[in-house]
Amino acid sequence: MIVPGIWNSDPDHWQSLWQAEREAADPGSAVRIEPGSWSDPEPTDWHAAITRAVAALDEPPVLVAHSLGVLAVAGWLRDVGRPPIAGAFLVAPPDPAAPDFPAAAAGFTEPGSRTTTPVRLVVSDDDPYCSAERAIGFGETLGAEVVRVGALGHVNVASGIGRWGAGRELLRDFEHRL
Repeated sequence: MIVPGIWNSDPDHWQSLWQAEREAADPGSAVRIEPGSWSDPEPTDWHAAITRAVAALDEPPVLVAHSLGVLAVAGWLRDVGRPPIAGAFLVAPPDPAAPDFPAAAAGFTEPGSRTTTPVRLVVSDDDPYCSAERAIGFGETLGAEVVRVGALGHVNVASGIGRWGAGRELLRDFEHRL
């Protein structure tokens, strides 16, 4: 299940490419959240969108979140208690306390509690939206396995990673261990 960041992930983003690959191999097996507030994100709207998307699937999904989607999933995990998901693969969290955090997303907060759900948090060493140290701290708060991937910026289209094959392998390994 795809949980993009603010403004959704464009067609060239690794999340969109992975979703298209999954759909080509197994139609109906991948969904994307559909909040009504992509550009002016509202946490309760995103929470409801995650809940709806999870409920639409026959099997407990792995949530694949990027950027603001990471904060949305962390908040959802906190609020749901025992979520009906297999795990969460979280990539490039933004820092809500950072000066470049979008004012439109001010309602989103950093992870605030540990989860019993298996979580892998993927961290870039030079993410302009969150220092590696802060991201690692978020991972510790969640009780996540933290994987540092080197200097990949915000792990998005601007990073030039394309389909991000190495990330796909990280996800496959995470899913295999669930």
